[in-house]
Amino acid sequence: MNANFPTHAAPIKLYRHPKSGHCHRVELMMALLDLPYQAIDLDMANGAHKAPSFLAMSPFRQVPAIDDNGVTLCDSNAILIYLVKSYPTNYDWLPDTPEAAAEVQRWLSVAAGEIAHGPCAARLVTVFNAPLDHEHAKAAAHRLFAVMEQTLNVRDFLAGSAMTIADVAGYSYIAHAPEGGVSLEGYPSIRAWLKRIESQERFVGMARTPLPEGV
Repeated sequence: MNANFPTHAAPIKLYRHPKSGHCHRVELMMALLDLPYQAIDLDMANGAHKAPSFLAMSPFRQVPAIDDNGVTLCDSNAILIYLVKSYPTNYDWLPDTPEAAAEVQRWLSVAAGEIAHGPCAARLVTVFNAPLDHEHAKAAAHRLFAVMEQTLNVRDFLAGSAMTIADVAGYSYIAHAPEGGVSLEGYPSIRAWLKRIESQERFVGMARTPLPEGV
């Protein structure tokens, strides 16, 4: 257990869907920080995300949300920042220097933009039958991956030579992109980056879904 976590406190409650990449990035961050947490799977098909108690934490009816002993928060990227600021370690997950902090923020914006509209959206179609344009999402994913491949050709992680919350935010949907019909075969630098993240102590993965035909 992280020595910075108060021993009297209860585990952080993580309200999630087990196959949501947004939820997994929070779970991965808590695991990497060695924080005790309790995963609570919401029955979203039956409207659990619309219950007043959940709306008090997440007014947009979205997972993930956390309850850290009375501190409630939603939005996966915001939660990542909260966790590394609340429970600091000897590792610099969120650099303070202007250039490095801006680079991390750039990739957090990519996680909320290009990743959400590319590999995330493509996977929503195949895993959750979302009524989205699958071909458009796959094309967006490959445009994103072309940029990422160039970036990861020259450095080990998205924001530089060391892993940051930018990599945690980016990992889940990219690692599971083949589940959305987006192959990673042509992106060796991205695949090497995924392996570097997966080699981290206390890494936890997300539940896998069978691949669609042709991937």
